[in-house]
Amino acid sequence: MGLQQKIKNWIENKYLFVIRREEDFSVITSLSINKIKVGLIFVFTLLVFFMISLILSRTFLASWFDPAYQESENMKKIYSLSQTVDSLLVEVEAKDRYLQNIQQIISGETAGDSSAVEDDVVENADPVRVPTSKDLYRKGAATQEIIDEFEAMPPDEGSFQQLNSSSFTETFFFSPIKGVVSARFDLSKDHLGIDLVSEENEPVKSVADGTVILASWTLETGYVITIQHSNELISIYKHNSVLLKSVGEPVTGGEVISVVGNTGEQTTGQHLHFELWYKGNPLNPQEFITFD
Repeated sequence: MGLQQKIKNWIENKYLFVIRREEDFSVITSLSINKIKVGLIFVFTLLVFFMISLILSRTFLASWFDPAYQESENMKKIYSLSQTVDSLLVEVEAKDRYLQNIQQIISGETAGDSSAVEDDVVENADPVRVPTSKDLYRKGAATQEIIDEFEAMPPDEGSFQQLNSSSFTETFFFSPIKGVVSARFDLSKDHLGIDLVSEENEPVKSVADGTVILASWTLETGYVITIQHSNELISIYKHNSVLLKSVGEPVTGGEVISVVGNTGEQTTGQHLHFELWYKGNPLNPQEFITFD
């Protein structure tokens, strides 16, 4: 018998698989099979397992088998974070420009100076995503009134006294701090507020309800916090050691907003420099608040 015939017989040999009952050995079923059928069943089984593994590797087990899956997920997270950062940058730039306008109004700069700052910001901004200054900061009636007063009204004490006598007759102000007045309001010396000396770490309180519009550090006055109240009234607290409120937070009268300190180049010791401004004009705080 030749080799070819032996191989043919080996392939074509049939085997009978019989399943019997244990009790009486009666035949339940039988299956005739040869090596070709065994090979086909084996190949089919491999294909089935391969397809199942492929589906799982692309769905439930993608994080285990797909090397690009984690990179793709990281890219999605990075893109989402970049979108969030872009939105935050737009909001921060808008708030910065708003604070610049407030600071210019308080310091007495003209409308022309404010426009120059706004134009410079717009030139450096993203023209696609960042709104223009005209959209963000349209001059309202109150702002224009402050600008007109700065341009037309001389800074004499008589005009301020006229404002004081009729503006806040029904408003109750809290004392910002328990202390002694060490320097009084004096327009002739450009001292536009009063200095209050108190104990160390004395809490500073808001004089009335309002919203924080400035909470920052300056070289001259250290930690400064500014609150916008109703009726176009602004209160300013300088030389703090710690600020407890941030820009945009609402505060109530008597609420602690900072801690007295000795920060900034213009300070000569631990104290609070407190100012009141109404429609762009500095007021004498002692005419409205009793400091004990």
